[in-house]
Amino acid sequence: MNNTIRAYFNRMAAVWDENIAEKDAVKLKRMARRLNIKPRSRVLDIGTGTGVFLPFILAQVGQSGGIVAMDIAGEMLAKARAKGFDGDIAYLLADATGIPLGDGIFDAVVCYSSFPHFQDKPGALAEIYRVIKSGGKLVICHTSGRATINEIHTDIPSVAHDTIPERSQMQAILTEAGFGEIKIADRRTSYLVSARKAWRKTTTAQTQG
Repeated sequence: MNNTIRAYFNRMAAVWDENIAEKDAVKLKRMARRLNIKPRSRVLDIGTGTGVFLPFILAQVGQSGGIVAMDIAGEMLAKARAKGFDGDIAYLLADATGIPLGDGIFDAVVCYSSFPHFQDKPGALAEIYRVIKSGGKLVICHTSGRATINEIHTDIPSVAHDTIPERSQMQAILTEAGFGEIKIADRRTSYLVSARKAWRKTTTAQTQG
């Protein structure tokens, strides 16, 4: 866990919703629809922050689904929890490179407005791959394009190096982690990456027991 990044987000938690978080509900709802998360899914939301995106994920999974909202900053999680969202949400203080949960338990992992802040992106992707079910998906998304996000971050000393990798590098680190079906859509007003963990093949021996 990177203490500098954790300290930054703990410090910013008090003013995040008022000054920094995306406030356009239409944009957030539109992005959530693009994730194509099925109803009743079990979702891990990494970097949940103050829970800005949680109600939109909840709308996708429905009352029969569930979310684990994870963040490295306890103050951010406290803000999210205090909002009292109506749904099956568990809150988890942890780093993406050391997710204290079992293998293959999530239908989808969402990284909304958080992936640039992963200090060890390959390590985080390896952990994410581990906790996703066979056939499950990863989505990395922002409600601004890559150039805008990177420009904003480079102007803030605490997160100046927290940028979205260029397309070829993103493709490479996802592939190295084991993901397939990688799609990268970088638009002026949004950024969306989707990737999938391959279905595990059942061998003849396993089938026969």
